[in-house]
Amino acid sequence: MGCCGCFGFSFAKKHKNQRPRVQGGNYVLQGLLNEEVEEDEEEEEEEEEDHHSYTDNMTDTEKGDHEELRNPAKTSQEILIYRTENGLICREFPVKETHKVIRSEDENGNKMVNEYVRECKIGAGSYGKVVLYRSQIDGKHYAIKAFHKSHLLKLRVAPSETAMTDVLREVLIMKMLNHPNIVNLVEVIDDPNTDHFYMVLEYVEGKWVFEGAGPPGGLGENLARRYLRDIVSGLIYLHSHNVVHGDIKPDNLLVTGNGNVKIADFSVSQVFEDENDKLRRSPGTPVFTAPECCLGKNYHGKTADTWAVGVTLYCMILGQYPFLGDTLQDTYDKILNNTIFLPDDMNPMLKNLIEGLLCKDPMERMSLETVAEHSWVMGDEGRVPEYVCWCKRNKLQREEEREIISNTN
Repeated sequence: MGCCGCFGFSFAKKHKNQRPRVQGGNYVLQGLLNEEVEEDEEEEEEEEEDHHSYTDNMTDTEKGDHEELRNPAKTSQEILIYRTENGLICREFPVKETHKVIRSEDENGNKMVNEYVRECKIGAGSYGKVVLYRSQIDGKHYAIKAFHKSHLLKLRVAPSETAMTDVLREVLIMKMLNHPNIVNLVEVIDDPNTDHFYMVLEYVEGKWVFEGAGPPGGLGENLARRYLRDIVSGLIYLHSHNVVHGDIKPDNLLVTGNGNVKIADFSVSQVFEDENDKLRRSPGTPVFTAPECCLGKNYHGKTADTWAVGVTLYCMILGQYPFLGDTLQDTYDKILNNTIFLPDDMNPMLKNLIEGLLCKDPMERMSLETVAEHSWVMGDEGRVPEYVCWCKRNKLQREEEREIISNTN
C-alpha cells in the first residue's frame, strides 16, 4: 500500500506524442524538458530521412528489451511531473530552484558557483562529477553534482532516450522525497543561458560502508545491524512512495559522522503509479542483481531491491560477495544456480535473515517489513521504527480535523 493519500491519484495516460508540461514557473524542469524535446524531434526527423529504425536488425526479444528499457523511464517521468504540478510531494520545504549561474572566484582564487566555493573533487559518475563546495552564506559543505547539458543530450542510453532523461528523473524523484536515511537534495541550479547544470546535495562526511571499520573480512554484527536498520528504514520509505531504487549497494550507502546511513544515487531509480512495480530493465550492478532480473523477463522492482539489501548484508558480515564469477554471464549463472555459502558457526538468527533475504524465489523472499521485525535486526533496540513522513502527517492531521468536525456536528 502506498504511503499516503496524497499519492493516491488517478493518472490519465497521455497520448504518445504529447509531451509532459510543467507549470507554476518551474523554469529548471521546463528548460530541461524543452532541450530533451528538441533533441527527440531532431532524432525523429533523422530517422524519417534515413528510413531506418534502431530495431530494424533486432529480434523480437531484443525489441521488447528496448521497449521496456525506454517505457518505464518515460512513465516515471510523466508520473513525477504530474506529482510536481499537483504539489504531491513528501517534504515540508521544497527544493530551492535557482535559474542563474554565476561562475567566479573568491579572494583566494578558488572557483565559485553562485554562493558555493569549490574545495575538491570527491567523486565521478557516468554523466558528471561530484565536487565538494562550501557555502559562503551558511558555511556548510555541500556535495554538488555538475553536468553539461549538451553532453547529457548527446549521450544515448536507449534508442530514443538520452542521459538527460535519467538525470531529470533523478532530480524529480529527489524533489519528491525527504527522509533521514536518504541523501537530501538541497538546490537545483540551472540557467537556460548556460550549458551548466548542478544538483546541490547534502554532504555526507563519513566513509563508505566498508572503509576502515570493523574486523578484517567484515564489519561485525553490531555495526552491520546498525547500518541495516537505517537501510531498511530508508528503503521502506521509498517503497511506500512507489519508488524503486534499483542500485542498492555499499557504494550508494553513505555514512555520516554520527554513524547514520543515507541512501544515495537515484540515477537508475523508477517510480510507479501504484503497486504494480514490474520492470524488465536490469538494475545497476551485476553482483547485486536478483535472480529474477537475470532471466530477461519482467520482475518486481521492490523485491529486487530487497535481494540487493541481502547481498549488502552478506558483504557487511563476511566481507565478500555471495555470488561472483569471472565474467558477467558466469556471475549471473551463479546467482541463478549456486547455493549461498554461510559459515557453520554463524549466528543462527543472522543466518536465517540472510537466507530469507537471498531466497531465489521472489515470491518467498523475506519482505522489508518482516526484516524490520526480525529478531536479529531488532537486537536490543526493538523493531525498526516506522517513520511518519511529511505527507503521512498531513493525512493524519486531515483525518483528525474531519473527525473533530464530525463530532462537533
